[in-house]
Amino acid sequence: MEPHALRCPRARQLSRPAREGKQPQGIELGAGIVSGASDNDPTTVATLAVIGATTVYRLAWLVLLVIPMLVVVQAISAAIGCIGKRGLEDLIRRRFGRGWAVTTLIAVLAVTILTLAADLEGGAAALGLLTGLPYAWFVVPFAIVAGALLIFGSYAQIERILKFIPLIFLTYVVSAFLARPDWLAVLHDSLLPKIDGSPAYIAGAIALLGTTLTSYAYVWETIEVAHDRPSLRRLGLVQADAAIGMIFAGVTFFFIVVATGATLGVHHKDVQTAQDAAAALAPVAGKYASLLFGAGLFGSALLAVPVLAGTSAYVMSETFGWRGSLDSKFPHGLRFYGTLVAALAAGTIVASLGLSPIKLLFYSGIAGGLGTPLTLAFLLLIARDKSIMGGNRIGVPLAVGGWAVFAIVVGASLLYLYSLGQGH
Repeated sequence: MEPHALRCPRARQLSRPAREGKQPQGIELGAGIVSGASDNDPTTVATLAVIGATTVYRLAWLVLLVIPMLVVVQAISAAIGCIGKRGLEDLIRRRFGRGWAVTTLIAVLAVTILTLAADLEGGAAALGLLTGLPYAWFVVPFAIVAGALLIFGSYAQIERILKFIPLIFLTYVVSAFLARPDWLAVLHDSLLPKIDGSPAYIAGAIALLGTTLTSYAYVWETIEVAHDRPSLRRLGLVQADAAIGMIFAGVTFFFIVVATGATLGVHHKDVQTAQDAAAALAPVAGKYASLLFGAGLFGSALLAVPVLAGTSAYVMSETFGWRGSLDSKFPHGLRFYGTLVAALAAGTIVASLGLSPIKLLFYSGIAGGLGTPLTLAFLLLIARDKSIMGGNRIGVPLAVGGWAVFAIVVGASLLYLYSLGQGH
């Protein structure tokens, strides 16, 4: 994602907070389209591909519903960062005590590290597609490069180039049309949803909500906005820019489902490997589909992995009141950078267990959905807390929208857990 922009931060620039004593920088606007397209990180792309392959178009309605849900949550997160001037974990610790802060920390770290592992393996799988070598060879080197970019401060320069690579996923829009789907079926499933109890449907729903509304996303949003310190009068402009980015991203999500549904789902072909997911681009790229998909997947992974590792370090530091940030020199932020390296190491271990990259990416989305409600509840409570937000608490309509998002995610989580209990 672009620097200083209100969006899901999986693929946004991991910008360094302003140094103490310097004036905060303003927020850049107008880059919503590029940033929205960059929201297609490996976990999201894999989840959408599996959904299209297993449910065809039956979850297209939920993909469209996710767009306003993302806008609402990101708007609330930005308001908290702008008005509260601190990250969400820091505010939870100050308002509700360290016990609750540690509880939410565990939830955020569990999801973040699993997603980090999935994106490390996704990036390695992309390199496997590009080189023809076994993807397992690339997991450890990829993690080392990501850590070096963060610790030695060269990530921002690399990001300026890589941020455009995920735009490759816009080819799914063209591929969807070239695949000649049954557009009446697409329209019917998008506007007249029929909820069924099949395991693929239920798992796809919670994975979709988890990969897009995952807790680390809005936690990072509060951190980024708090460090940028935008003036309150510019908050509305930032939120409008975010809405454009999320709508653009949501359209891309929709066509990934349509493309994979039309090329894989209708032919009952499961997505087991990165090559399978790449097959949905065959209508537009032919024999080069794997190379095109691999390039986009690698770029999005290299954007997402540093954000995930950085988020782990920030939430740990905020929970225990440690000093340190990505702006700190390594010797002056040992605990911060130690947590960052530990997160990368943990993610690398999970990614090296030999699990299928696509399965790990998909199930990390499910974990994100199950881990989201607790942190989301604290986000909504703080957004209406007068002791933190003063006279600038979020309005009732936005709060109602936020709690509606909470109810949807909780409902999907309970339905998934019930399905597991029934042995489905």
